[in-house]
Amino acid sequence: MKKNLTLILQLFLQSARLQKKRATLTIAALAWGTVTILLLLAFGEGLKRQMMSNEQAMGNNLAILWPGETTIAYKGLPPGHRVQPRIEDVDFARARMPELDAIWAELTSWRTALAYGRKTVNGRVTGTIPDYGNARKHFPKPGGRFLNPDDENEKRRVVFLGTEMAKDIFGEEEPVGKTILINSSPFTVIGVMQRKRQSSTYGGPDAQHAVIPQSTFKAVLGDDKVNVVVFRVKRGDDMDGALKHLSEVLGPRLGFDPEDSHAFGVWNTVEGQKMSEKIFIGLELFFGIIGALTLIIGGVGVANIMYAVVKERTKEIGVKMALGARSAWITGPFVLEGLVYTFLGGLFGALIAIVIVTGLGFIDLEKSEVLEFLGHPTLSWPIGAATIGILGLCGLAAGYFPARRAAAIDPASTLRYE
Repeated sequence: MKKNLTLILQLFLQSARLQKKRATLTIAALAWGTVTILLLLAFGEGLKRQMMSNEQAMGNNLAILWPGETTIAYKGLPPGHRVQPRIEDVDFARARMPELDAIWAELTSWRTALAYGRKTVNGRVTGTIPDYGNARKHFPKPGGRFLNPDDENEKRRVVFLGTEMAKDIFGEEEPVGKTILINSSPFTVIGVMQRKRQSSTYGGPDAQHAVIPQSTFKAVLGDDKVNVVVFRVKRGDDMDGALKHLSEVLGPRLGFDPEDSHAFGVWNTVEGQKMSEKIFIGLELFFGIIGALTLIIGGVGVANIMYAVVKERTKEIGVKMALGARSAWITGPFVLEGLVYTFLGGLFGALIAIVIVTGLGFIDLEKSEVLEFLGHPTLSWPIGAATIGILGLCGLAAGYFPARRAAAIDPASTLRYE
């Protein structure tokens, strides 16, 4: 057995030395195909992750509820009754719904004047509680912070600015610690939100608003009517039950039937994120199929080359068989040739793809509009394993079928072959 393997290897090396140009072109073609599929799948994976990040930049497992109007009569109240929660109603729900990860009210003042020196900007100001920060991914830049419980309890006049609003007001100046006027009342800037790309939003992008304590909003702007009620559940599967429970808690208090689906306008982000996940899976399958077909085409090319080799060496093979060469001595070098060419082409292609992906990873997303949208291309282990598996099958097939044809040649007929 060992002697046969050694002989097969010697025959393969002899053939490779005689056909250096063919071997080089075959390996180069497979390397190009491998680079193509790996880059295609890497960009697809990067796009998927970036889209997921953009989708979830608003927060995970959230439900957003807007005040609506009833469509069902309830305890003497006719249909069409306006449902308008206030701050204390949200506090009431929080005390009775321990299953929620967080729940808060959002009070909004639109086109509010924010002034610093001679610069005045009209923007959106939101009054809410500290739980809002982590749940809505309002992470501060270094040197700043988000609202804390003391800000809320002491009605402090502090403000947290979105990235674009801070730039509009201060330009390149550092905002943290500065004082701005909101509706002519002084507020201290305690933080600026980290830059984030956001595809889902309600009321406008987070980068374009300012956040102040809920208690301060009520004291300065004199309003406790809630524009939006938002809550977050611990698991996405808990969302439907939490929405039903919230209606049961607030229905009697606000005067609407808990079964009235129009009392609140509801955006269930869990459902939207599940739909997005299906789209991302479809995107991955599309890229995967295109990439697999690319590799298969490369394998077919190798198989065609091997068939051409068999045809070219028909007389040589016939002479060897007539002199007593075993079938394995004929088929072995062809199988080995297909596998080695495929392996080397895949290896070189993978190395080139890794270098390209690694180099693109050093580019700052904020400085490249294309990569900011596409995300950094990412090579994952499943992608690599699938590519190796397909390459292995292609190499085995490319060597096996021509080898089987070579072994089936009748030595006598090769003498008449032209």
